Amino acid sequence: MDISFLGGPLPQRGVGVVAPFDFALDRELWRWVPDHISLFLTRTPFIPVEVSLDMARLVSEHETLRDGVMALHAVRPETYAYACTSGSFVGGTAGERSMCAAMSGSAGGTPAVTTSGALLAALAEIGARRIAVVTPYTKSVTDSLEDYLGEAGIAVTGRAYLGLTREIWRVPYRDVVDMAREAAVGDADALFISCTNLPTYDVIPQLEAELRLPVLSANQVTMWSALRAIGVPAVGPYQALLDPAARSGASPVRMPRQSGPPLPEVAMAGQPLGEPELFGEVIEGLEPPEDPLAN
Repeated sequence: MDISFLGGPLPQRGVGVVAPFDFALDRELWRWVPDHISLFLTRTPFIPVEVSLDMARLVSEHETLRDGVMALHAVRPETYAYACTSGSFVGGTAGERSMCAAMSGSAGGTPAVTTSGALLAALAEIGARRIAVVTPYTKSVTDSLEDYLGEAGIAVTGRAYLGLTREIWRVPYRDVVDMAREAAVGDADALFISCTNLPTYDVIPQLEAELRLPVLSANQVTMWSALRAIGVPAVGPYQALLDPAARSGASPVRMPRQSGPPLPEVAMAGQPLGEPELFGEVIEGLEPPEDPLAN
């Protein structure tokens, strides 16, 4: 069949993404991106350091970011994003702004965003000043995130963390949900799930309905901000950041408790978790895709 009348593929607009060397969730980023936009990804050079403040500093050095931007320059992205939460908050708000300037300067003035800068923009978008925080990090890295937020005038009302230093992309949705329930205490305006290597896409609408709070995640705010820089809305299921109509919150849906053993306990801020009460059936099937490279 002659298909020459189609004239070839439509032109694609592009977003350049610089990610840390251990980033494993390329597919998750794409899920927020409309079909006419391409993501061009590159990674920072490998360093034999586990997830820590030292690693955050090493992967976010200006020279490293500039090299990442230049690796993507030939395909002419319309904006650049540094997809790393800890790497973009470890230097405080001034450090985050200087990262954007370094990337943009290397690209001839093309706009650039970082995950942590995108977080502050997203919080402003939904009017949140008090938030609960969930991280897979150690205490020291989680403390650094709280310091960054405090510098920007954002109060942390509750938090939960896993204490991981490697293979964060393997954390199941069930553990993310458990942490969210633990952290969402006090008078929070929103919940933030940190780390671009932590799977979150499918769990956001469930948590928003249960907790009656807007739920933001690192990959979500990164894609939202990068796409907004070129005048394109991010796509996705019912999520408060992407849909203003969703910000009023959905009525909580109580699912019947399931029989069988309780969820595995996960250490969060040094405290074991209790048994979950909501969304047991819905979350049961929400597991991130299996890593095809896993042994």
